[in-house]
Amino acid sequence: MKNLDTLTFDNRFARLGDAFSTEVLPEPIEQPRLVVASEAAMALLDLNPAEAQRPEFAELFAGHKLWEEAEPRAMVYSGHQFGGYTPRLGDGRGLLLGEVVNQSGEHWDLHLKGAGMTPYSRMGDGRAVLRSSIREFLASEHLHALGIPSSRALCVTGSGTPVWREKQESAAMVMRLAQSHVRFGHFEYFYYTRQHEHLKTLGEHVMACHFPHCLEQDEPWLALLREVIERTAAMIAHWQAYGFCHGVMNTDNMSILGITFDYGPYAFLDDFDANHICNHSDDTGRYSFSNQVPIAHWNLAALAQAMTPFASVDKLREALDLFLPLYQAHYLDLMRKRLGFTSAEDEDEALIQRLLQLMQAGKSTDYTLFFRRLGEQAPAEALKVVREDFVDLAGFDAWGQDYLARYALEGGEQSERQARMHAINPRYILRNYLAQQAIEAAEGGDYGPVRELHSVLSRPFDEQPDMQRYAERPPEWGKHLEISCSS
Repeated sequence: MKNLDTLTFDNRFARLGDAFSTEVLPEPIEQPRLVVASEAAMALLDLNPAEAQRPEFAELFAGHKLWEEAEPRAMVYSGHQFGGYTPRLGDGRGLLLGEVVNQSGEHWDLHLKGAGMTPYSRMGDGRAVLRSSIREFLASEHLHALGIPSSRALCVTGSGTPVWREKQESAAMVMRLAQSHVRFGHFEYFYYTRQHEHLKTLGEHVMACHFPHCLEQDEPWLALLREVIERTAAMIAHWQAYGFCHGVMNTDNMSILGITFDYGPYAFLDDFDANHICNHSDDTGRYSFSNQVPIAHWNLAALAQAMTPFASVDKLREALDLFLPLYQAHYLDLMRKRLGFTSAEDEDEALIQRLLQLMQAGKSTDYTLFFRRLGEQAPAEALKVVREDFVDLAGFDAWGQDYLARYALEGGEQSERQARMHAINPRYILRNYLAQQAIEAAEGGDYGPVRELHSVLSRPFDEQPDMQRYAERPPEWGKHLEISCSS
């Protein structure tokens, strides 16, 4: 294990030069104090968990102090935001402090969000507030625990520094970890500004650092796109299978690694509604739950466009055609497992779609609890329990008979079925009202609730007898919280 003084840095992105990022020092916040830390994320850096108790922990991860080897840089990129192209975005409140190499040889970006103004702040103050920092921390670590590809969060640091949004709030910082913070928008920036040599350098950097096998192919850029398509398809399949809504799927929020990235007004579905819009600012529903699959495809096409100087348009289009079949295969595999199936049958897709249509008809079925309860008892008994949440009872009964017939093909003991289903169907999910309660306590100076919530969500599939309140259906007010991009 390492301590704060023995981390090893290798700042590969910084070495690309000033065309790719700008040197900026973080602006310290007043009296930094640790709100919550993730031991699992600390382990990625080989950090001893006890290091979080040191005063230097909050100071370093809030930018008050810097390691000698750190090279804080604000990255430049562009992106399509709600369908319109913005020529220059960049890290407006974030800084890539450097890349830490762990004992396994993995590089992890230390990316500090809320670090102050940069050349890319675009009239903003470069700050993040406590509520958004807590939300990003909780989501990053919870999605990882669910098995959904995600960036990670090491800690949240609070302060007494005031910032103004709709009202006065307190500034905070979240330390984000990822093996790369390169986005689709990085490629778009160099493509649309016709800096094709820099675009080539960026692509070669990404391939050398993250996809070295692509460099061995006859057409490396085409291989790179296929890799990103495969990873993005798997990520989106997980989102749809678990009811996760990202809220702002701009191309600058899409990771080249195919991980969930840049958390803003996200939400997990409570009662199932395929048309749910979690972002209060999304007036047209562009990023609604049901639109996440076509929008991911659209974003991949935007990335492919930026690759046209180095690959043929026809072959890039052929690669894009892989997305939907790949997504569908991943999604069906996940949903079969959620229903307790271990094999694949031709009628499975129709069975899944009928279930979702029945959920949609009533908008009264808790999406997370349905699957957990379906595995609690033998199938026939479990169907009687979950039936209560459906409006079309005749339709559900017909579906239930078909489910029993399908499950008869599986066989096996109920104990095996329950263990299998409980391993993929979480008991605990990050609901907006739970996050809001933890945020309100933290804003009052009590960090206990956010730490407890993080602990519970770090083991989402496990029975935690003393934490039953976190597994209950949300109150009605909790289903209608409005979350916007403001942070």
